[in-house]
Amino acid sequence: QVQLVESGGGLVQAGGSLRLSCVVDSSTFSIKTIDWYRQAPGNQRELVASITSDSITNYADSVKGRFTVSRDNAKNTVYLQMNTLKMEDTGVYSCHGFFGLRHTWGKGTQVTVSS
Repeated sequence: QVQLVESGGGLVQAGGSLRLSCVVDSSTFSIKTIDWYRQAPGNQRELVASITSDSITNYADSVKGRFTVSRDNAKNTVYLQMNTLKMEDTGVYSCHGFFGLRHTWGKGTQVTVSS
């Protein structure tokens, strides 16, 4: 069973930065699109950013210009660089991919942005 493991979350002041990592335990990682989602308490999960196997990226309007998604296929890792963080960026950030005809999710990492 494929595992996705996120790390890098934490508590940061507004205006600060964090870099999240998602390590994917799969030999097919390099050909997969990987997504970053987030969910704040009381809110639905929302797509934050995606990166295809060709490193084509896509972002939610709320994070464009502040977040950057990238990948290192040699390390089976996708990164989410988050700059100029806002309080509304607070939530659990999870990575997602489609492996073996299944939606596969990591357990998530908490990001908390304080004023």
